[in-house]
Amino acid sequence: MGDTGPRNAAVSPRQEPDDMPRLALYALAVCLLAVAAAVVSFTQGSWLGIVWVLLAGLSSNMCWYYLKRGRAAQVQKR
Repeated sequence: MGDTGPRNAAVSPRQEPDDMPRLALYALAVCLLAVAAAVVSFTQGSWLGIVWVLLAGLSSNMCWYYLKRGRAAQVQKR
């Protein structure tokens, strides 16, 4: 439609967030919740706990990945 005027010429480039540990904390929270769900499932006699164990393994790997990525980014900035 119509032009409302000039746009701001100072467009910042897309950057990764500096706080990578936040993603690691989210993955850690998912891991802990999955472990708790697995324990509850197994104590109730359900084999569905295997799915929770697999999810806990995946989220723990994600936690380590984001921690290492955040540390590497901090070292690279120095």
